[in-house]
Amino acid sequence: MNCRHCGASLNHTFLDLGFAPHSNAYLTLADLAKPEKYFPLRVKVCDECWLVQTEDHAHASELFSPDYAYFSSTSSSWLAHAEQYATQISSELNLNTDSLVIEVASNDGYLLKNFVAMDIPCLGIEPTDSTAMVAEEKGIPVLRDFFSEALGKQLAHEGRQADLIIGNNVYAHVPDINDFTRGLKSVLKSGGTITLEFPHLMRLIEHCQFDTVYHEHYSYLSLSTVSRIFQATGLRIWNVEELDTHGGSLRIYGCHDDDDREDHQSVSKILHLEIIRGMQQLDVYLDFQFRANKIKNDLLCFLIKQKNAGKIVAAYGAAAKGNTLLNYAGVKPDLLPLVCDAAASKQGKFMPGSHIPIFSPNQLFVKKPDYVLILPWNICEEVRHQNADLEKSGVKFITAVPELRVL
Repeated sequence: MNCRHCGASLNHTFLDLGFAPHSNAYLTLADLAKPEKYFPLRVKVCDECWLVQTEDHAHASELFSPDYAYFSSTSSSWLAHAEQYATQISSELNLNTDSLVIEVASNDGYLLKNFVAMDIPCLGIEPTDSTAMVAEEKGIPVLRDFFSEALGKQLAHEGRQADLIIGNNVYAHVPDINDFTRGLKSVLKSGGTITLEFPHLMRLIEHCQFDTVYHEHYSYLSLSTVSRIFQATGLRIWNVEELDTHGGSLRIYGCHDDDDREDHQSVSKILHLEIIRGMQQLDVYLDFQFRANKIKNDLLCFLIKQKNAGKIVAAYGAAAKGNTLLNYAGVKPDLLPLVCDAAASKQGKFMPGSHIPIFSPNQLFVKKPDYVLILPWNICEEVRHQNADLEKSGVKFITAVPELRVL
């Protein structure tokens, strides 16, 4: 396999998680009687441009199916994050009724509904019917397709170039990152702005967030690599912000490379920090597997110990990262009998691979477990706040990443 960006041969493995089903391929009761598809889940690192990337095994249409079960609006903290961003960026860019905002991977309209409320014209691009339908019910126009250079050129030809292009947690999800980036340039108006949010590879390595590795994430991104991809496409990153979301993310601000905006010092600051942290040194990547294995082993030891002691451990959040963790650890319902999740689209189904049943959160009060393992550790405090009565009753919450911790 060659690097998806620069084409160099990939000779180094960053992480090998064996074989796993797709992390959002939740199962029905009838599905349990059928064979389940597993795919290799290995991640390589390019020692030329330092793009970290999964091996090619699954087509995007398999991963982002019409009945896609992830709805962004499930998380109240993410809704608040989106609202704050919309207010901030519309003011900074002086967006008005003559502007156009395009969001790539607009999901269920969690973000664009804020622009609709401000009477700022917008367009969502979303390939999954299940989420696009919900967005349309909020009055958001949605183009149901995968974003590409061809689509970007088509929109530009139709006179629909954007003053603002938004891509939150989609840049890592595209199999052809060069084509996607050329699409961004094609549909960006002269003087327009691109903002992309994505988990920062530096933080992933620092906190050993190996459970964020799954087939939907084709790429794991540093600022230096994204800057290189932008430059190759005729774009430029002129500002960057560090965010707390998803365990540590970046929000980059891009423009055409001939834009007269000056680069903010934040860009050089984070590029320098990445160098100091060894993000262009192979040893940093080759040490990651050992650290991931320790997290997996510590969780298994804890679950076995509690089972032998007659304790019940349940989980909260049927998240994709949870599926990566449970499948790599080989956890089944004998050690973790249930997972609770607030998303109605997941309730009544089963976790892929582990086949752990998914219930609504009120089942935690019925089952009364001794411990609750929070799988989406990035919204840990939100989960604890929503389940404060459970914690007051003596139930202990735990997380497994970056280390096993009783909260």
